[in-house]
Amino acid sequence: MNELQIASLLIVLAGVFGAINYLFFKLPSAIGILVVALLASLAVMLGDAFFPALGMRGTIKVFVEDLEFSTALLEGMLGLLLFAGALHVKLGDLRQQAWVVMLMATIGVGLSTAIVGFTFTFALGMPLLIALVFGALISPTDPVAVLGVLREANLRKSLETKIAGESLFNDGVAYVVFLVLVGLAFPAANVASHGGGGSEATFASVAGLFAQEALGGAALGGILGYLTFAVMRRIDDYPLEVLLSLGLAFGGYQLAVYLHLSGPIMAVVAGLFIGDVGVKYGMSKETRKYLDAFWSLIDEILNALLFLLIGVEVFAVAFNIEALWGGLLAIVVALIARFAAVVVPIMILKPFKSEPKDVIPIMTWGGLKGGISVALVLTLPDNEWKPIMLTMTYIVVLFSIIVQGLTIAPLARRLGREPDLL
Repeated sequence: MNELQIASLLIVLAGVFGAINYLFFKLPSAIGILVVALLASLAVMLGDAFFPALGMRGTIKVFVEDLEFSTALLEGMLGLLLFAGALHVKLGDLRQQAWVVMLMATIGVGLSTAIVGFTFTFALGMPLLIALVFGALISPTDPVAVLGVLREANLRKSLETKIAGESLFNDGVAYVVFLVLVGLAFPAANVASHGGGGSEATFASVAGLFAQEALGGAALGGILGYLTFAVMRRIDDYPLEVLLSLGLAFGGYQLAVYLHLSGPIMAVVAGLFIGDVGVKYGMSKETRKYLDAFWSLIDEILNALLFLLIGVEVFAVAFNIEALWGGLLAIVVALIARFAAVVVPIMILKPFKSEPKDVIPIMTWGGLKGGISVALVLTLPDNEWKPIMLTMTYIVVLFSIIVQGLTIAPLARRLGREPDLL
């Protein structure tokens, strides 16, 4: 099948599975599509077990592998999804939560990576660097999943800004940390296309790569966001302005990848700039209405496709006793690491700013993992640990989206009354 046929089939399946969910399961849209896709995938596997002559599992597995999930997400969908998410986070609100967001997206990611890495070195005997790579790819909260859940939770503004801002930025930071660790763990691998790799890694080279990716991506996002805003101020034509925003998200992300800068951070910064400064000073009321509607629709469609892809990716996962045990352990360890990533920054800031008591449980349980983690593990060079890492990642992601995703809104409503301060 060519790329157009694959895209057409995925859109049809997303629509069909979405309709099934709407009529029968009535789960939140994206989670419902994932559940239906997973059930359909498991039904195919079961049918193949009873009627092996059909060869359905093998055929679909080849199709799933041809989808190139990691490429589709990391080099295609991610920039649009992050840009769409950032458009709805206001700089003024984010500025009030800047310190906690920054610490969670940096110290929190590093702490989570270390906890997961050292645990799996001890528990499964993974080489430390490879275990740290796993820690880096399982640590980011997926902004796609998180922002989708926020729509259902009806959180107060300050808490919503914390969760949204942290999920947008820790995704980009964790991606950079992942690239650095992959370069250290697999120095002979050709990961240059992601900005990593190379021969001898020194502290200076690692710090330089991190600065290039993270700070360079932020600078590029700010520059391109300002240039797009400057053009929008001189135009009053909503189709053209929406097209410019699409070009900024798509083209800016690809430019960042080409320059070996962080595409996710570029998309977040550009989206924040356009969603705040651009909306206030560069658009008419009509343009704002159409821009918001366009990006909301893009967000919903890509969410549906992404969660569908996660559901069918089960065909690429090898399940065995060791991997299942590792997956169950990974769920527990990922939650502990997430708890530490939330608590430590809040404790650091406690002398300067007290947080409501519901922040820690809601941000811990609401730190959903998603397609980004699956995409990152699929990009790893082939090695003896990759199959079990893929299985563990997939189990964590399924638990996170289905269990945590369906319970975070009730938890938030239960705890969300004006709470006492820590």
